[in-house]
Amino acid sequence: MTAPRAERPNMPGYGVRGPAEGTGLLPWSWAEERLERSHDYWLATASAGAGPHVMPVWGMWRDGAWWFSSSRGSRKTRNLLDDPRCSIATDDASEPVVMEGTAQLVEDLDELHGVLDLENAKYGTDYGIEMFDPAVNATFRVRPDVVFGLLSSDFTGSPTRWTFT
Repeated sequence: MTAPRAERPNMPGYGVRGPAEGTGLLPWSWAEERLERSHDYWLATASAGAGPHVMPVWGMWRDGAWWFSSSRGSRKTRNLLDDPRCSIATDDASEPVVMEGTAQLVEDLDELHGVLDLENAKYGTDYGIEMFDPAVNATFRVRPDVVFGLLSSDFTGSPTRWTFT
């Protein structure tokens, strides 16, 4: 993955200072650390018929992408199969990382074994590969298009947007 471009986001009405003021732009490593360590994530999807949908999920950051699985019949899976655009937010509102990207359904067993190993290590579970059986569950990889982060302790001086090209 190539390094993203960091910039100060345009946040009219919030008093956000320029990049040289406040904490300054946060490094990408700051965002990646939070994407890796977050225990829970908020996943936002949408569909033309049902509208927006937000649910808490477990997930893993691996190889520059966010991974999660869900039942094939779940609303979030149906939404992503219809429209793969989504947003993901970490669970710490005092140092949030919010990612926008496009979900890709992954059914390659080698990839799924790697994600399974990571999930078992992160969450202290002992799931077998049947957890990622493509006939029952859908596993998605979301590569970031845009990521946003900030420190609530420096709300006007830390906001950073990373863009990927």
